[in-house]
Amino acid sequence: HRPVPGGGPRRRCVAVAAAADAVKFYKYQGLGNDFVLVDNRDSSEMKLSSERCAQLCDRNFGIGADGVIFAMPPGLVQKDEDYSMRMYNSDGTEPEMCGNGIRCLANFVAAMDGADPKAYKVGTLAGLIQPEVRADGQVSVDMGEPTLDPPKVPCTFEATQDGAAVRAKMEVDGETWLVTAVSMGNPHCVTFGKEGECDEEGIKVDSFALSHYGPMFEKHPAFPAKTNTEFTEVVNRNYVKMHVWERGAGATLACGTGACATVVAAVLEGRTERKCTVELPGGPLEIEWRESDNRVIMTGPAELVFDGVVAV
Repeated sequence: HRPVPGGGPRRRCVAVAAAADAVKFYKYQGLGNDFVLVDNRDSSEMKLSSERCAQLCDRNFGIGADGVIFAMPPGLVQKDEDYSMRMYNSDGTEPEMCGNGIRCLANFVAAMDGADPKAYKVGTLAGLIQPEVRADGQVSVDMGEPTLDPPKVPCTFEATQDGAAVRAKMEVDGETWLVTAVSMGNPHCVTFGKEGECDEEGIKVDSFALSHYGPMFEKHPAFPAKTNTEFTEVVNRNYVKMHVWERGAGATLACGTGACATVVAAVLEGRTERKCTVELPGGPLEIEWRESDNRVIMTGPAELVFDGVVAV
C-alpha cells in the first residue's frame, strides 16, 4: 500500500481521536457475548449516543460488540445502589438489562476501583440486580425472581399452568410451536420444538436453522415488545444445550438472561432439575432457580479483552 500523508494510518487515527472529544472504552466478553464498556459514573448522561453505539458495535467498521454498556451513577432504582447500568444493543435499541453484560460490568467496575471480591447492588431498567465478583474471577449474579404472568412478560398468550404460559401454541412459518414465556426483566420465548416433535430431548440445536427462525420469533405479534428466543435441547435433567436469537442483536454466543429463562421454562415443563448447566455456543453457565425464595442465580465468567480510546 502507498504511505498515507501525515505519518501513516496509525498516526492519523491518533490525530483524529485527539482532535475530537474522546471516550476511554474497555472491551469485555462473557462466553463470547462481547461488550464495549464505558465508565460513566461521573455523569448522569450517557457519553455516547445510541447511533454512535450502533456504529461502534459494527464488526467491520467499528470495535465490534453485541452492545455498549455504561457504568452509571447510583440511584436508578434505589438510593443505596453502588452504581447503575444502562446499555444499547448493537442495533441502537435500549434493553432493560443483560445477564452476560452485568457480569462483565461487575468485573469491570471492580477492576477500575481496585476492589477486592465483593457483591454489588446495581440498578437497571429491569430493577435491582446483585452481582458478586468472586476470587476465582467468576461472577455470580442474583437475577431476581422470574416473571411468568403473561401480560407482564409481555405476551398475548393465556395462562396455561399456574398463571404462566407454559407450552403455549404459537404459529411460526406455517407450523405450530410450543413455547413457554418468561421475563427475567426482559422478555423470553423458550421453545423445545414444534408440536408433536418436542419430545424429551427437544431441538437438535447444532443442526437447527437459527438464522431462519430467529427473526420470525423475535418479531412475532404474540410478543408486543419483541422477544429473545431460546431454542433448547435437553441432554439430561441437569444439562441442556441452548442457542439464542437475541432481541436487537440476533444470534449471539451467549445470553445470561436467556440461560436463566431456559432453566425456568425447563423446570415448568418438567424437563430438568432446578440446578442446571446451560451450554451455549460460547461455553457453559451454571443456573439455579431456588425453590426456597424463587430467585434465579447465574454464575459464569467475564473477561477483559482490550481497551482503547474512541471519538464520541
